[in-house]
Amino acid sequence: MLDAAAWTARLHELAEPTSVTGAALGIWADGQEVLAAYGLLSAATRVPVTTDSLFQVGSITKVWTASMIMQLIDEGRLSLDTTVAGVLPGVQLGAKDVGGQVTVAHLLTHSSGIDGDIFTDTGRGDDCVQRYVDVLADAASAYPAGDAYSYCNSGYVLLGRIIEVLDGRPWNWSLRARLADPLGLTQTATLPEEAILHRAAVGHRDGAPVTVWGLPRSVGPAGGIVASAHDLLVFTRLHLDGGIAPDGSRVVGEASVSAMQQPRAPVPNFALPGTAIGLGWRMSRWGSRTIIGHDGDTIGQSAYLRVDPATGVAACLLTNSSESAPLYRAVFAEVIEDWPEITMPADPQPADSARLAGEDLGRHAGRYERASRRFDVSVRGGLLRIVITTTGDLAALTDAEPEELVLYPADSSGANFVCRSQDDDPWTPLSFARLPDGTSYVFMSGRVTPRA
Repeated sequence: MLDAAAWTARLHELAEPTSVTGAALGIWADGQEVLAAYGLLSAATRVPVTTDSLFQVGSITKVWTASMIMQLIDEGRLSLDTTVAGVLPGVQLGAKDVGGQVTVAHLLTHSSGIDGDIFTDTGRGDDCVQRYVDVLADAASAYPAGDAYSYCNSGYVLLGRIIEVLDGRPWNWSLRARLADPLGLTQTATLPEEAILHRAAVGHRDGAPVTVWGLPRSVGPAGGIVASAHDLLVFTRLHLDGGIAPDGSRVVGEASVSAMQQPRAPVPNFALPGTAIGLGWRMSRWGSRTIIGHDGDTIGQSAYLRVDPATGVAACLLTNSSESAPLYRAVFAEVIEDWPEITMPADPQPADSARLAGEDLGRHAGRYERASRRFDVSVRGGLLRIVITTTGDLAALTDAEPEELVLYPADSSGANFVCRSQDDDPWTPLSFARLPDGTSYVFMSGRVTPRA
């Protein structure tokens, strides 16, 4: 399995038919690491990807931020039950100020209820995270803390601010002192001026380089790390080895590492039954095994990390393409071939036999809205349709145009659907449901979007 030349050749074979411009693959198994590289860092410069190239890992950063929070808990300076108001006095969360109800555990498990996709750029200064948190005084709450799961970038920036206040330094400095340096990571960065000292990938959409390097520094604790496949695997091994670094030193408490990998709340994704969130890690059933991991998406870059704690196997795929899901599925399906008890979950599909009457579809019609996203759902021509509009700061970052998609029933429940932009794209699951207070919402891409 761990033959670098063979994996490099195979990565090329799997990537060539796709629209992925460049990729790096890393596998850790049987105490060995193998790395493979494919394609170009940029279609403009034509510089090739090498195994030490750096890619934006996006939201995989959240596992690093969660690890630092657990370090603070190990040090007795914080607890999972600490409220935002208790550790960040003076910080206001929304007009009703829910800081006294939102705990560290809520933030780690995406169950705070606060609007999650706020991408306000508050500058490049060391105070950018603090200034971002000040913006949350205007953030809406979709539901009371603990009532539901909804993926929340804002919550992880709040965790980053907690680290800053307790450590007395910017989040990225704490990242260096608490994780990167103890783990000996030399190919990990958080700022573009650090990344350009390495072979750094540029994001692509539809094969063309993007014109914006990355996310604002203000959301760094939620998605700001740039790293090589090797460095990402070294960090991951910290969580396979009970919090012990390669040099034998303890970096995170063993109990904390274990707690991070335990399911704390279900993720209501009908396409992946058994999916749950731990403290930073996401987990799902792959055959008879529980696999932990995380994905990350930035501007034209996508990253994937999957870990089997039972066998000690970890794999990551870093790409500079926003259309890399087919390559991820092809590569990871082969990575796990040697473990028959691990089976990659199948993609959701439309249910050919499921047909819903117009009145059943019509009950979902309406506008659903949250920060950065608006969904307009209607029935036309006997089909349920959705217009997805990116709004706010995220619209300026991504330059995304409104997109209309047809929603096809995934089963006969009348609540679960799938959609996709192009015929060769994987199907995306989408559900309609209600919050405990009766508010209707759309659940898509891990987010709760309430009816307006």
